[in-house]
Amino acid sequence: MKLSVKAFAISAAIIWGLAMLLTTTLNLLYPGYGAGFLAAMSSVYPGFTPSLGVKSIITGTLYGVVDAGIAGAVFAWLYNCFVKST
Repeated sequence: MKLSVKAFAISAAIIWGLAMLLTTTLNLLYPGYGAGFLAAMSSVYPGFTPSLGVKSIITGTLYGVVDAGIAGAVFAWLYNCFVKST
């Protein structure tokens, strides 16, 4: 069975975007929450700084959506290349 590249990319983008949104928001409400995770993400996503308020929430969420959308599409495409056709 093959995967829908579009559906997989959209699903991955939504899930990772929500993870970034929730973690960054909770970090602003409860300083220290997810600090290690957000430090790692700030090293991967240029311009993303977790402590900048609403700007960081928007930036992190957008980076997450784009990053996971591309990664999800590549993953589904690669999976489809190796799955046996029926």
